[in-house]
Amino acid sequence: MMDAIRARMRESAIADEAKVLNQLVDTAGLTLGEREAIADHAVRMIQAVRNGASHGMMEEFLGEYGLSSKEGVALMCLAEALLRVPDAETIDELIQDKIASHDWSTHLGSSDSSLVNASTWALMLTGRVIDEDDSSGIVGALRGVVRRLGEPVVRVAVLRAMREMGAQFVLGRTIDEAISNGADARDDGYTFFYERLGEAARTEDDAQRYHGAYSQAISAISLRATSDDTRENPGISVKLSALHPRYEYGQREDVVPVLAGRVLQLACAAKDGALGFNIDAEEQDRLDLSLDVIEAVLRDERLAGWDGFGVVVQAYGPRAPFVLDWLYALAEELDRKIMVRLVKGAYWDTEIKRAQVLGLDGFPVFTRKPNTDVSYIACARKLMQMTDRIYPQFATHNAHTAAAVLHLAGKRREGFEFQRLHGMGEALHDVVMAESGVRCRIYAPVGAHRDLLAYLVRRLLENGANSFFVHQIVDDDVPPETIARDPFLTIEDQGPAASPVIDRPSAIFDRRVNSKGWDITDPLTVAAIEAGRAPFAAPYQWGKEGLSLIHISEPTRQAEIS
Repeated sequence: MMDAIRARMRESAIADEAKVLNQLVDTAGLTLGEREAIADHAVRMIQAVRNGASHGMMEEFLGEYGLSSKEGVALMCLAEALLRVPDAETIDELIQDKIASHDWSTHLGSSDSSLVNASTWALMLTGRVIDEDDSSGIVGALRGVVRRLGEPVVRVAVLRAMREMGAQFVLGRTIDEAISNGADARDDGYTFFYERLGEAARTEDDAQRYHGAYSQAISAISLRATSDDTRENPGISVKLSALHPRYEYGQREDVVPVLAGRVLQLACAAKDGALGFNIDAEEQDRLDLSLDVIEAVLRDERLAGWDGFGVVVQAYGPRAPFVLDWLYALAEELDRKIMVRLVKGAYWDTEIKRAQVLGLDGFPVFTRKPNTDVSYIACARKLMQMTDRIYPQFATHNAHTAAAVLHLAGKRREGFEFQRLHGMGEALHDVVMAESGVRCRIYAPVGAHRDLLAYLVRRLLENGANSFFVHQIVDDDVPPETIARDPFLTIEDQGPAASPVIDRPSAIFDRRVNSKGWDITDPLTVAAIEAGRAPFAAPYQWGKEGLSLIHISEPTRQAEIS
């Protein structure tokens, strides 16, 4: 059964978006009346958030600098580019281009957040400092003095500002600091999942260092695990890319046993500490390989009787429902209970561009946000039917999604939980927890300052668009009914097909068709390539002397080494 599910999953890697969405709508199984009730509940949540106390820093920032403004676009470009700018001179030119040319003064005092207003003032001053337009009077003289300090001062200031903003979304530099900083949230009834920043080991030394850091973190977090119920204890999230420098499908035979061994060591330590232990999701080209590692780890008898092993599943991929079916079948076969954290996905831009560069037949993710929202709800329906083996963890900052989950749960308030990122969605989750009594958990990044910028950029790119909930929820000009719009209704209005504004991989050039590529991380593609090579590989074999040609006589078809 598991092999059959895996086969269907692989066949859906690049699927027809309209066909998949029609199937997901059926899976969700919501009537028009149910959908209207969910939207109404979401509207009430949004009104409660707006009528409540202060919003989180991320909502305030995006409310002021969304991607709908030129300044917002400039900040996104600046933050993203600072990750890879090679030298100080280029940084200075980049700052001149992205900051000096915008009217930051229009945003001054617009936000309720003093921190956002302070950032606006700094950007406005920086823009004026590096603007060559001389002004008279005392203000002009002061600007001249600051200008004479040179671009390096501006460069340091901008980088510092970005790091300070990143610190708003990271709970602590170390696990101990993060645990201490989370005391108030724990007093309010939240639990934590800790995520160490700085994934993607490039060398074996990197992998060993990350493994050691995970081990130390597990030891520290275990001191906070005071309940016999793993769901009530804190946990840790692990990225497979941090534990092996060649975590890629082409190295599967070598990677899986080594990676499984390293993950198993950490999982056993988490089990001993009564912690939750999540395998985080990464790019879609690693999904199949990650399931091999997960299966190898879960089959180890040392994890028997432990309910804390978890897997993150991304709903923006058409394979998500099959991944849930496969995980359920694995848990059933092993007589285990596991956790599944359902997210919408954080690598959308990368997935779209990779498919275009490779010239694939389509995309491994949905190209419209409402399609992902529908997929999430359909997957939530499946998870609610799997609670005998799976403990669902619904990660969302969207009121409509939260309302849909609560509707699917019916009167149940145990057996699942909501999750949010530290620094985001505080007000919404306060409302959810107060109204429903459902357990809520904070996913809290932990890392040094040098790792903050990359995390900040990922969060901004993931949530910065004007259409995203975290931006709209603080914008009183956007009616709650617009924010809580039923994604099923949106699909009915625009159709379930792929977005027409995103060029398909074959059509990224104006004057010619893009070259067709081969995705050598896809098991079906690799199998097809191997099948095509097989007839040409037969005349050769490896021996002690290296590669030798085999002569096959036509009458006897017997091989002789020539």
